Amino acid sequence: MLWLKKWHRNRVVCREFPSDWLGIIKRNVPFYKKLPETDQKELQQHILIFSAEKDFEGCGGLKITDEMKVTIAAQACILLLHRKTDYYPGLSTILVYPAAYVARHTEHLGGGVIVEGSAIRLGESWHQGAIVLSWDDVQHGAADIHDGQNVVFHEFAHQLDSSCGKGDSTVVLQSRSSYIAWARILQKDYEKLRHDIAENRPTFLSGYGATNPAEFFAVATESFFKQPKELQKIHPQLYNELKRFYNQDPAQL
Repeated sequence: MLWLKKWHRNRVVCREFPSDWLGIIKRNVPFYKKLPETDQKELQQHILIFSAEKDFEGCGGLKITDEMKVTIAAQACILLLHRKTDYYPGLSTILVYPAAYVARHTEHLGGGVIVEGSAIRLGESWHQGAIVLSWDDVQHGAADIHDGQNVVFHEFAHQLDSSCGKGDSTVVLQSRSSYIAWARILQKDYEKLRHDIAENRPTFLSGYGATNPAEFFAVATESFFKQPKELQKIHPQLYNELKRFYNQDPAQL
């Protein structure tokens, strides 16, 4: 029931933010220090709610600690700043491996041909309510705020996609004209990345973004938060649309 969820969240955010959690964030998520104080306070409230509502499970023998939970939650909630959010409602569980892991995958090639195999992964976002992360890569992605890569930003960007997030979108996409501009610019830059990759030309955005539009959005989100000035210079229209989507302007931090 909506009123019960709201009541519970109001109780959660009334709690004092744990000092040891704050220490973890300052130590593991340097992006936090770039935020103005008002955003830091908002982020703390998001972290409290996120941590209360999501389950964390260790895989491959990993034991979940507060450091893991808070480090992941802080980065996931950076994407929620300034947004009306329901905290990734399609997500219930975060599965954490010690490091990169091997996952089985099935590829449908058409004509009834199915190829099964395995691949080493740093993370993945499932439609069935779970995200999988490599703790080693979570730490590396959080520690370097300028390398353009962050597995938490990437996988949680997938959850914001309407197909995964089940309506946890932003106001910008509720306007038809805004949605048309959003779709046009993302498609244009996605096609350009695909073309540049095919022609073996160097690209600013990771070539993995050429896999499909969903991966392009996730890769662009990583760059938006971690290399905002470069993205704004090289892909100004894309940067502006992401700025509207996230209601943030990290290039100004």
